[in-house]
Amino acid sequence: MMKYNSLIRPLTERALHQPEQLALLFIDEDGSRQAITAARLYQGAWDYAAALQVAGVTPNELVILVLPHSMQLVDAFWGALLLGAIPAIYPYLTPKLDVGVYQQRVRAAVTQSQAGAVVTYPEFKAPLQALLQGASCRVLAWDELSTGQNTAPGALPVPPGDGDRLAILLHTSGSSGVPKGVPFSHRQVLDHAQALGQAVAIQTDDVIVSWLPLHHDMGMIAGLLMPLVHGVPVVLMSPFYWIRSPIMLLRAVHEYQGTLTWMPNFAYNYITRSVRQRDLDGLDLSSWRMLINAAEPVRYDSHQIFLQRFAPLGLRPSALGSAYGMTEEGGVTVSPPGVVAPVDWVELRSLQEERCAVPVEPAAPGSTPIVSCGVPMPGVQIRIVDEQGSDLPERRVGEVVIHSSFLFRGYYRRPDLTNKVLRGGWYATADMGYLAGGHLYLCGRKTDMIIASGKNLYPQDLEAIADGVPGVYPGRTVALGVINESLGTEEIVLVCELRQPLPPAEKFEVERLLRRRVVQEIDIAPAEVHLLDETGWVLKTPAGKVARAANKEKYLSNLRRYE
Repeated sequence: MMKYNSLIRPLTERALHQPEQLALLFIDEDGSRQAITAARLYQGAWDYAAALQVAGVTPNELVILVLPHSMQLVDAFWGALLLGAIPAIYPYLTPKLDVGVYQQRVRAAVTQSQAGAVVTYPEFKAPLQALLQGASCRVLAWDELSTGQNTAPGALPVPPGDGDRLAILLHTSGSSGVPKGVPFSHRQVLDHAQALGQAVAIQTDDVIVSWLPLHHDMGMIAGLLMPLVHGVPVVLMSPFYWIRSPIMLLRAVHEYQGTLTWMPNFAYNYITRSVRQRDLDGLDLSSWRMLINAAEPVRYDSHQIFLQRFAPLGLRPSALGSAYGMTEEGGVTVSPPGVVAPVDWVELRSLQEERCAVPVEPAAPGSTPIVSCGVPMPGVQIRIVDEQGSDLPERRVGEVVIHSSFLFRGYYRRPDLTNKVLRGGWYATADMGYLAGGHLYLCGRKTDMIIASGKNLYPQDLEAIADGVPGVYPGRTVALGVINESLGTEEIVLVCELRQPLPPAEKFEVERLLRRRVVQEIDIAPAEVHLLDETGWVLKTPAGKVARAANKEKYLSNLRRYE
């Protein structure tokens, strides 16, 4: 890959030297498709840059994009970059989110970051203007911007190729409050794209297929920026379209010979459960060389059921990879290409009581499988530390801390939050894990850990048990640790949505089975189990992760059985 100092350079080079090469195949929310060449992508960026300039946007100004998955969003993003502004894609309103709550979140994000402009869809302009009254921020509806004018390249002064210039702002997928802004320079994004390309052994004939939203760091880097920097095409589909029709991911891999895809763990279960067998006729998935599980804890059983379902279509076991990262860093680890991600079977008692990953035979009594998150990407350093910040030996569980050239330097206009997580250039992730044989294994979140009767329990393990109980809606469960003052310890509370409403007798049997499985697997009985007929009770972040703090607050307000 050519060495660049600005994200504008690969966009320009590709348009000038390979203008008719496919840059991206865009699948919209209604399933319609647009083939976007390098020249078209470049022209769209110039048109939007000119329109933003006419609207008063200036270089170095933060521009928040509140737009649905569309080419308007892609063009606005690149146009802001070309102008020298700083684009930040904000999560789009989902059908499950209250409109009033969403509007207040956007307002808080705009005012806290002191954004200079917001580009949004026409229906949202008036309400947002009212919410931002008094703030020095322009609200622009995309249909009012004069795009499509075939602006001549070079009509605007292109910002200097300074790698340290701020390029983009991502937002964390916080479970409550205002998402934190995470800024990256051009050099950091380019270093990240280079390291990720090396980690997955990017090839000229690769085709990336992605349904991930562009406001998500994995969707932005792996699904938009990395492909352009390395000159490979990407098939981008609407996440809302994918949710409605998950078979489209498999069809896109088949039709366009897709080779690389990133997606979170829940998607493996969702596709396996939702796709009808008759829709698989004639599909060939043998081109998929890496399907990378990231953004959520990697579940062994999710990989197994996915492989069992789709191996007859040519899916190879070695294609199921894994990765670990976060908004503040992007990618941290990736499993080596062409190698089955190792599974570490460890003794559950030692993991819970001694924070030590003692290896045992696969599926041995009292064991649990932990899937490797891969090895450090080029340029990434990982340490496992105890509560005092001292390094721990291999197979001892502690907090994961990281360092790299593309690690963020601090939250946008939030030094108070920055000082809590950056320590001497190292980022304290609050994720708990251990190293073994060069691979990173994750156990859960430091802040989510439940300590019940002296055992360290990770809610993800409890949720996985609940997800496997017939009648429970997989992925719609949350495990909470709630202090019992009289006992002096936390107790386990499970809140689970049901697939469908059940009569009392059947609901009793589901609860009985769930309680028995929890006791059998972790040797502690839940204090409370709530089986809900209501769908949508369990709150999730915009990235689809369980919003633990918000769910605990909701439980305490609505379901708690004792004071």
